Amino acid sequence: MHPDIHLTLHHARAAELRAEADVRPAARNRHALRSRLGWTLVEVGLRLATRPGTAAVAH
Repeated sequence: MHPDIHLTLHHARAAELRAEADVRPAARNRHALRSRLGWTLVEVGLRLATRPGTAAVAH
């Protein structure tokens, strides 16, 4: 590929990525919140499943 074409494509893709980064910060925050909520629910479920006194005792 000719170096000038490569550079032109690079600049075009960089501009697309910058525009996308400006538009989508809310989507990243939603993803982070969803992930945090999911792991909190997993933790609560594990705590409920392993309440004190329900663990098997090995003799």
